[in-house]
Amino acid sequence: MVLSPAVRCWLLTNAVLLAVMGVWGAIRYPRLPERIPKHIGVDGVDAWTDRSIGSAFVLVFVYTGVTVLMAGCAELTLRMTPRDELPDTHGPSFAAGPSSSVVNRPGSRASARRIARALLLFNACIGLTVLTGCGILWRSTPDPDVPGWLFAAMLLPLLAGAALTVAAALGDRKR
Repeated sequence: MVLSPAVRCWLLTNAVLLAVMGVWGAIRYPRLPERIPKHIGVDGVDAWTDRSIGSAFVLVFVYTGVTVLMAGCAELTLRMTPRDELPDTHGPSFAAGPSSSVVNRPGSRASARRIARALLLFNACIGLTVLTGCGILWRSTPDPDVPGWLFAAMLLPLLAGAALTVAAALGDRKR
């Protein structure tokens, strides 16, 4: 699938985050201890694993997959025919309302753009959370202590991105 120029532009932040993670990880990898965090919970690191490319870069690989998925969703949202452009097959009351499709369509082209932007912004927020996780994962000392505020700080971008995405989707339903 070839991405539209709008999606490519909105993906720029996500691509920069991926590049930063990749370069930072490549620089840090040789100096990582033999055991690195496998799971980080509210109380800090609670599981460890042997250092390998897969274990050290798992967050980067997951974020890459999420970015591909979100870019695809944003692109499909932009390519979908909005409700206000569907043919009127059930009379005037159905023109901008329910359709026979099982697809939950955006109300208009403008709404589709807002939803696509919100999805890619949410993905950037996920990237900020993953970047923070990489900072914990790529420490040069095998210290299990992670400040409690850091866990909360990791959740803030996720909550903000989710709220913006929900607001964009609900705003479409009100129009």
